Amino acid sequence: MQIPQSVDAVQEMLAGQGYVCGRALATVVFLSLRLGRPLFLEGEAGVGKTEIAKALSAALGRRLIRLQCYEGLDAASAVYEWNFPAQMVAIRTAEATGGTDRTALQEELFSGDYLIRRPLLEAMEPDPAGAPVLLIDEIDRTDEPFEAFLLEALSDYQVTIPELGTIKAPEPPIVILTSNRTREVHDALKRRCLYHWVDYPSFERELEILHARAPQAAERLSREVVAFVQQLRTEDLFKKPGVAETIDWAKCLLALDVIDLSPEVISDTLGAILKYQDDIQKLQGSEARRILDQARASLEPA
Repeated sequence: MQIPQSVDAVQEMLAGQGYVCGRALATVVFLSLRLGRPLFLEGEAGVGKTEIAKALSAALGRRLIRLQCYEGLDAASAVYEWNFPAQMVAIRTAEATGGTDRTALQEELFSGDYLIRRPLLEAMEPDPAGAPVLLIDEIDRTDEPFEAFLLEALSDYQVTIPELGTIKAPEPPIVILTSNRTREVHDALKRRCLYHWVDYPSFERELEILHARAPQAAERLSREVVAFVQQLRTEDLFKKPGVAETIDWAKCLLALDVIDLSPEVISDTLGAILKYQDDIQKLQGSEARRILDQARASLEPA
């Protein structure tokens, strides 16, 4: 599929993959695709940042290459490694047979046959289906040296392997960076990107998302689930539930053949929407009923 030629086309394309987004997000995605600029998405966990990359990959028919960031990630782990065990086998085989030219052996050992390609290198290589979607997920988990390395890689869309030289992407990949804002990412990296803060959706938007991702849920149950989660986000919690938790919870309720919410059902299924015991304890007893009553009140006509 070709790159969409309008913001409306982007919204329609993403909706076709079950990803419902507002016009502001669709606009920045359109500009990223049109201008070939990396897109930096920041927001709370579970609001759908990673899903944008998955939806783009599926809609455009492009390969999705994911670099999951973590503390201590370095350039070698993100770009390439040499297959040392295979190289050692080749050296011992050459020694056993004898008569191998040392220069030829060295060239063979440091050729593409022994190269283990990591996500950044894979994203720079040609692909018959078109430039891949490179997802650099949770960049805030890495450290500043890796950010500095990314500045060069994303500026010129190339990486250097000392033994092979510089490998430049024939077509820049579609780059999506995400951050849960556990720390501030350096301004220099953000300046290379288009930026968007992905916030919790409104009631209407979240209901639309739930309809797309859990269409089997009855309208009444869907509205109660969304209203309850929306109300829950106003509480003093260690980790507020994201849209991903809303979808998971609805699917759990469907698996249990729940028709409508009750304090007992909520208590039994809290592990689908809350991931910390302290938060779960806050909703025991009358608290779940209070929040459910408030949620139902918000659904009543004014």
